Amino acid sequence: MESGVGTSAVPREGILSATVPRAPEFPFPAIAWFLGLLILLYLPVLKVMVGEWASEEDMGHAFFVPIVAAYVVWLDRERILSAPAKRCWPALLLVAWGFLQMMLGYLGADFFTARTAFLAGLVGVIWTLAGTAVLRTLAFPLFLLLFMIRIPLFIYQQITFPLQILASEIASRGLEILGIPVFRRGNVLDLPSKTLEIVEACSGIRSLLSLTFLAAAYGRLFERRIWMRVVLFVLTVPIAIACNAFRVTLTGVLTEYKPEIAEGVYHTFEGWIIFVAEMVLLLGVHRLLSKFAGKSHA
Repeated sequence: MESGVGTSAVPREGILSATVPRAPEFPFPAIAWFLGLLILLYLPVLKVMVGEWASEEDMGHAFFVPIVAAYVVWLDRERILSAPAKRCWPALLLVAWGFLQMMLGYLGADFFTARTAFLAGLVGVIWTLAGTAVLRTLAFPLFLLLFMIRIPLFIYQQITFPLQILASEIASRGLEILGIPVFRRGNVLDLPSKTLEIVEACSGIRSLLSLTFLAAAYGRLFERRIWMRVVLFVLTVPIAIACNAFRVTLTGVLTEYKPEIAEGVYHTFEGWIIFVAEMVLLLGVHRLLSKFAGKSHA
């Protein structure tokens, strides 16, 4: 005998959708909106910073920093989107701190403080809207953005003067080996025909800053082994020092035998050639290390 009570079949998909919560979607619109507001808020600081990129030779590489950082984000898009997005409201304190830091730096004419405040606000916005897991996936491109900011002047001076002394000392020894008499007084080289002063521009700090950025970006794009990235980044220091000392030595030789090409546009072109040589050396070191340690899996 058939029962009058009927049973309705419930689709399994319905049961699963009712019991398993949907993962929160990545907050693209919110992040884009608040990043736009952040740029508008920090516009006075950013305008001065971009102007410095165009006027200061030390910061010429900074134009490429946001481009490279955005490209790294694009390469890591699957890992970033797969990270669980969860809002972290306490991170709003970092956004507030960034604004306070900008005001303190702007009023106190401390440009480094004001510019790093923008990065603090940027990290705070991403952390608040997307959460810790997403922020962790963006750690490296956010680190790259530090290369947009010029280091503080007092640190810059503490670095450049020892580099000047080191370059002049190595160059004086090189000139003596080549048979050119030289007397070194600090960062000044007394040659038979002329006195050569190793100024800040010839300390090698410019190429060192650019080369460290390129080494960090190159390591991320073409090498998966973390230790290899660290080694390449650290090796930029001796490579930049050695190449700059060679440049000073070459300038001393030209000053004695071809003084007309030791200054002006020729000297500037010589700097570009030396920087290209630094990059070639960095690539060569990477190839050599990879040969001994096994090929990269990039």
